[in-house]
Amino acid sequence: MPEIVYEIVEKIAVLSESSKGWTKELNLISWNERDPKYDVREWSPDHEKMGKGITLSKEEAAILKKALDSRDL
Repeated sequence: MPEIVYEIVEKIAVLSESSKGWTKELNLISWNERDPKYDVREWSPDHEKMGKGITLSKEEAAILKKALDSRDL
């Protein structure tokens, strides 16, 4: 299995933290030296391990933002 290369370009927000110290975060990440995408996933305290997550392009993030803004949260 090929190695996944990533760079956290910008840390945007910590959404939550588990009792074991893992944090669910929103970050801007470059995966395999590609253009950065918005990314939501869980990270170990040292950011060496990660859980499954979701990546969004700028356009997808804008649609999600608009959808969330239209809701009464």
